[in-house]
Amino acid sequence: MSMGPGPSEAGPPHPVQTIICTEAMSSALKNSLKRKRKPKLNFYRTTPVVHYRQHTQYQVNNDGSVSYTLKRLLPPKNAKATIPHHQTHAERTLCDSDTFFSIPEPLDNLPLEVSLDILGQQRRKRTAGDHPLLTWLNHRALFLREMLRLEGRVSMGSCLECDGPNPEYKCQDCFGSELHCSDCILSVHVHHPLHRLQKWNGQYFERISLKALGLRIQLGHVTGQQCANPHRAFNDDFVIIDVLGIHEVALDFCGCAMAESHMQQLLRMSLFPSTTSDPKTAATFRILEQYHLLSFESKISAYEFYHALHRMSDNTGLLVVKDRYESFMRMIREWRHLKMLKRSGRGHDPKGIDATTQGECAVLCPACPHPGKNLPANWKDAPRRWLYGLFLAIDANFRLKRKAVSNDSVDPSLSSGWAYFVDDEAYKGFLDSNSDNAQEKSTCLSHNAVNMADTKPNHGLAATGLGTVDCARHNMKRPNAVGDLQKGERYVNMDYLFFSTLHHTVTDTLNISYDIACQWHKKLWHRMAAFPVSMQLLPAFTTISFFVPKFHLPAHIEECQTSFSFNFKSGVGRTDGEAPERGWANINPVASSTKEMGPGARRDTLDDYFGDSNWKKVVKLGHTMLNKLKDALPERQDHHEAFDDLEEGLRGEYSAALTQWREQVEAWECDPAKPNPFKRRVETVTMASVRLELARDDQNDIQTGTCLALHEDCTPSVLISTGLELEEQQRRLKADRTGLGIHASDNQEGKILQRNNTLQRRIDTWTKLQELYMPSLAALRVNERSVSGGIAAAVTTPETIKLWLPSQIARTAPCDTRLQTIEWKLRYAQAHDALRSLRSNLRAQTAILKYKDRNLRGQGANTRARNTLKAIEARLEAAASTYERAHKALVVLAPLVNQTGWHSSLRPLNRTDIRSMTDLLWGESEDMRIEWCKARARAMRWAEEVELLKEEMQRILQFFEWRAQCWDERGLEDALHNVVDDDEREGLFAYAKRQASLCRRLAESFRTSWTDTLALADSFNDSLVAQQDKDID
Repeated sequence: MSMGPGPSEAGPPHPVQTIICTEAMSSALKNSLKRKRKPKLNFYRTTPVVHYRQHTQYQVNNDGSVSYTLKRLLPPKNAKATIPHHQTHAERTLCDSDTFFSIPEPLDNLPLEVSLDILGQQRRKRTAGDHPLLTWLNHRALFLREMLRLEGRVSMGSCLECDGPNPEYKCQDCFGSELHCSDCILSVHVHHPLHRLQKWNGQYFERISLKALGLRIQLGHVTGQQCANPHRAFNDDFVIIDVLGIHEVALDFCGCAMAESHMQQLLRMSLFPSTTSDPKTAATFRILEQYHLLSFESKISAYEFYHALHRMSDNTGLLVVKDRYESFMRMIREWRHLKMLKRSGRGHDPKGIDATTQGECAVLCPACPHPGKNLPANWKDAPRRWLYGLFLAIDANFRLKRKAVSNDSVDPSLSSGWAYFVDDEAYKGFLDSNSDNAQEKSTCLSHNAVNMADTKPNHGLAATGLGTVDCARHNMKRPNAVGDLQKGERYVNMDYLFFSTLHHTVTDTLNISYDIACQWHKKLWHRMAAFPVSMQLLPAFTTISFFVPKFHLPAHIEECQTSFSFNFKSGVGRTDGEAPERGWANINPVASSTKEMGPGARRDTLDDYFGDSNWKKVVKLGHTMLNKLKDALPERQDHHEAFDDLEEGLRGEYSAALTQWREQVEAWECDPAKPNPFKRRVETVTMASVRLELARDDQNDIQTGTCLALHEDCTPSVLISTGLELEEQQRRLKADRTGLGIHASDNQEGKILQRNNTLQRRIDTWTKLQELYMPSLAALRVNERSVSGGIAAAVTTPETIKLWLPSQIARTAPCDTRLQTIEWKLRYAQAHDALRSLRSNLRAQTAILKYKDRNLRGQGANTRARNTLKAIEARLEAAASTYERAHKALVVLAPLVNQTGWHSSLRPLNRTDIRSMTDLLWGESEDMRIEWCKARARAMRWAEEVELLKEEMQRILQFFEWRAQCWDERGLEDALHNVVDDDEREGLFAYAKRQASLCRRLAESFRTSWTDTLALADSFNDSLVAQQDKDID
């Protein structure tokens, strides 16, 4: 054991103790290293004297010994001790003040004053494997030589199969580079008829086909057997599209008495025929599957993919490769359609494909509520019915347009209304019958989605975009929720999509998110009367709430921001409503190809893309939901504690008000018609509103002929308002000149001097206008210069000039009462603006300080944070100075204009009041109430989010079990008794069982990954309940 100086750390130095572990200790420590994942919270051990943060690092050496380092650092300034000093990590449990998961920590019995470190540890040496590309450069020539070597025959040996001399043929696609004779190469490729061959011509290898060597593909029999009555393909010219290129082959159909049709013979060899009668082209199932998946992931077009295959067949342009692009396009479309039917179980329905109902082929969201599938039998009687609410998000996309090419009679959809698109015939019929309905203009801000819905240019376009209704919490397209837009985002289009998708659900709680929900919802029920009865909402919907997505909400007026916010209404968790916006990035790249398609092809293609997008989200739900819950648990804890701290701080002065606030917010949550506690009930006074009021007064004076302006460009209100602006410019120039320093650059001094001159000219101009309305000022200014003896005039700078506003004159000289009244109004608003700026910047300062202490490490990050804090401090000083000037002026003007009662809201500012305790500066009870309501809402929304996530996890598992049972039923013997063909029955049975197994394996995988976190969530719940009970006691 050796002792030495400790490393440089943020805290007092400690001696270093090195311990080399024995084999037994090594084994024990290895086991202790298998820790459970910590929640995202800070843990700090405390002592009665100092508080250090503990860091333990371990390294297992090659000889089996374990080296570990135990360091102690000072925690961030705002960190709170979460572990009593008399407890060890192993003894820590969930208690009233500590709601964290129990995590064992080795070596807890060591004294706090001991710091462990390992001397002489060396960093791992860099190896060639750390820079593989640079290492490859040393072998570049070898790679090139070997590639060129393969251009030759490699070996002049005999045929690999028959040992005959002078073999000439080599296969590009078989494993290995051996040569064969012509007979052997044919026998080897009976089972690989689509491989590419090369023949040695004495100097180099040249392309040759298996067809040219005489290989024929026989269908209808076991591979390798010949038919007694073969029928050649038409003109003995058959083309097969495969992953290795486009192949011309010699193909024989079976002509036996019991032979199937040519189409069936191709399908049973996994060849997809391009036509149903006398096919001359086919594509392998694997090339269709490959393009299908590749189009989802890369959004590659069929044109690009097909021509890549064309180049694989011939990249020189010297050979003639038959063009089957149109056939490939048709096969891909049919393939997409068949895969959708297969996966939705339509092949197992004895009634056949034609019995498919609307939306039946859509991939449903397992986490959304589906009565009869993933909800308990008594869900309607549950006390917390908000857990079973359906969240919908409505949006439009104007990138997915379609040109006016083709029509529905030439290019019909293969599955009209079976998946995500609505039935086009019924949709267009409804639009035509309601085309004369005028759209109301927005009463909120000028939303283009509302006001320009009928004016969006559509020249040359059959569809300007898409309207959709998504699952708002999981971003999945809903059945029958997608439709074309003919102009803009008209109500008639979006109404149809909304009522169409609701036809598939019977839940009674509905939360609807739409970026123009404040306008769209107003006459929704009146517009619903125009719809068929089958599409109208059922009376079961007892609770319907409308929201504006969080990102879009700030663009709305203040009333909308409080009435349609996800943050304030109960039962919605942390839903943001922006789900559709996240999905557009994935689908927008296909717009370049789908806009050229006919109507049916475009709908079928987009249906397929939406189905794949839903499926990818389904299989990732295990990871997605787990991450959401891991993020929500500490957030719920933090906001719960923050709300408790705020209530504790307000309980002394606002004890009676707290009870009243709680009653008000609970009443509003139960009945939104009650007064909204988040809305400011006292009208907010701002400089902008006062200036607008004064401008309107001037307008009225002009219209009535009572205008007393002494200058055509400057009314009394403009004079005083400009004076306050000049006063603010004086303050800014003075502050900037003070912060310039003694070693300012020429550029800095030049800018200050330019501002100085500009301000001087503005003050001179304003002073001349001021003397028109306040003639006595000329004598005051002369008297001021005579008192100073002219000395100060020589060094006077613009920021030191006294403006002699009515509040500065007071009673020393006569002044028009109207001017005093105008300044009073402006100063009153200026004081309120300054107070709001103080509060806002104090909250920003607190947030940045907390973030800096918790998250930022390193000189660069801390320097940037300090610069940000310095800017906030400057704004705080500016707001405080402005408030003090305004308050001083109000004190002088109040008796002159007979104003009283303003002291309660605008008290004298003590600089010690500028601090962030509850993130609020002293002010009206209105501000306190709103801040308390918001803090309560934040804590409740995170608590609801945890409960919603737990419920959704349960629903996902139940949905998979329901889906598995459905597939089990499809595979029962009774369900397949009508199928005569044994092979077909076995295929149906096998596919049903495979799908059922997949559902159960997904459920088990999710359940396993969620177990630990759900247990942690339950522990948090128990701790919160215990803490609340303690608070009540």
